[in-house]
Order: sequence, then structure tokens, then C-alpha cells
Amino acid sequence: MVQQSLGLIDSHAHIQGKEYAGETEAVLARARQAGVEQVIVVGGAGDMSSNTMAVALADSFPKVYATVGMHPHDAKDVSAEDLARLMELAVHPKVIAVGETGLDYYYDHSPHDLQSRVFTRFIQMARETDLPIVVHERDAARDAAELLRSEGSGKVRGVIHCFTGDYDAARDYLDLGFYLSFSGIITFKNADPLRRVVQKVPLERMFVETDSPYLTPVPHRGKRNEPAYVRLVAETVAKVKGITLEQVAHTTTCNVRELFRI
Repeated sequence: MVQQSLGLIDSHAHIQGKEYAGETEAVLARARQAGVEQVIVVGGAGDMSSNTMAVALADSFPKVYATVGMHPHDAKDVSAEDLARLMELAVHPKVIAVGETGLDYYYDHSPHDLQSRVFTRFIQMARETDLPIVVHERDAARDAAELLRSEGSGKVRGVIHCFTGDYDAARDYLDLGFYLSFSGIITFKNADPLRRVVQKVPLERMFVETDSPYLTPVPHRGKRNEPAYVRLVAETVAKVKGITLEQVAHTTTCNVRELFRI
């Protein structure tokens, strides 16, 4: 059944990748059928092409927007030329945020000090462009919050995407004025601790996302993720909080629009 009136937004997806080659229109059509009104296509995963492709995709579809940045995994490969190019892309009218960027101490694909330097540069870029920032953080909550506090100087707002931390970490980010975005992980059988965080975080400070093609929610685990499945994330938020799906859709969509000015 078509649920266009839900008006959900998938606040973080990577549908510009090869996993969706030749299928973009069909993917977006399925999203509309599931009640998903808009999709934020996030650059920065892999190399610079993920950014240019995200912007091109946003340019091609009226309900799609883009962000530009570089993932902390790739901090070791970010050049001055890359940063200059990202500044050029950031002024595109369909680019609504800097990111994804941040810190990832779980995999250590780039040295921590280098991740911090690149993250700092992107925080500065967010200030210079007056754009919000999309933050990837894993096992680095204390350092990430401190950099956002010290470098952002209260002037940078944004979202911690795919939040998986505890409530203490959540509260630190909330105190900085950041939103927290939750993904299909909250549908997983072993995610009770994260669902308890969802229960405590005010709905007015939450986004929902897919992180497509990753983190596919139950009951589709093992398959490629796509924006239509953000409805399953929203349904889980509604169940955990004891409210309606419509309430979750309305409030999280208002949150995304308020932060990203769309």
C-alpha cells in the first residue's frame, strides 16, 4: 500500500554507489511507496567520487539532497586538493551538510592523530560554509565530543549518524545541540542496550536512517539495504517509545528539515 502521507526522510544513505547502478529510479520509487518522501545521499565513503556522484544524484532528482566530506577511514588519503574540491562542492544548492566525517577507533584504518586533524578541518569547513555537519563516530565518543566542543565553538550544529553508543555519550552530544540518528541496528535481536537509549532520547532530537547499502533492518538482514527500509527503523522507534509511526515520521522529518534547512 502506498504511504506517501507518512513523509519519512532517510537521513543517511549511500545510493550513489555501484550497488545501485541502473536502479536509482526504482529504488526511489520503492521508497515513495513505503512513505519515504526525501533521501539524503551522503558523500565521503571511499574516495572523492562518492561526493561528486552524490551531488550529481541530488541534481537529478528533486527529492534528493547531498552531503560532501570524507570518512575517517580515509583520513590518511585526504589531500589539500581534495579539501579544496570539497569546498567547491559545498556551495552547490543541493548540498545541505559537510560529511560524513569524524572519528573511528574501532577499525583504525587511519591513525588517530590524522583522523583528528582531518575531522578538525571539516568542523572548520562547516563553520566557513555555515552548513551543519554529519558525524561518523565509533568507539571515539569522548574525543569526538571534545573536538566538536572546542573546534565548533558552539557555532556548528549537526547529527551523529548511526548512533550506537551508551546514554552517557548520547547526553554529551545532546548537550552540544546535536541530533542523534538511529539505523536498522535498533531492529537487531542483540540491540536491547541501544533500544534503551532510543527510549531515553527525546524524539525531538532524533533522525532515522538506513545507511544503505549497509545495516539492513530485520526482517531483511543479509540483503542490500535501501531507503524504503527506513520505515522499519521508524516503526521500531515507535514501538520502543509507545507512540505511533505517524508521530515518529512527523517529528523526525521536522528535525531533519530544521537542521538541514530543506
